[in-house]
Amino acid sequence: MCRNIRTLFNFDPPATEEEIQDSALQFVRKLSGFQKPSAANAAAFALGTVEVANAARKLLHSLKTVAAPKDRQAEAAKARKRSRKRFGGSQTPARG
Repeated sequence: MCRNIRTLFNFDPPATEEEIQDSALQFVRKLSGFQKPSAANAAAFALGTVEVANAARKLLHSLKTVAAPKDRQAEAAKARKRSRKRFGGSQTPARG
């Protein structure tokens, strides 16, 4: 499980449906310990992903803030800079 679950709230542009789905899948993978479930667990895994995505969507739509939305490009650049400082060398560009 190589990707981290990312913050999705208060960004401009807002989180996409794909980002919400990806985050839900990553969360279910982390909770279950499965990268890909067995056939016996596939239905439960899929249902868990749907339910987590629904909860995430509901949460994101109900949160309020007075802070200005963060710029995705600027935040990604800051994350890359922190990564280079922490791990050294050049890092491959982050997807998404």
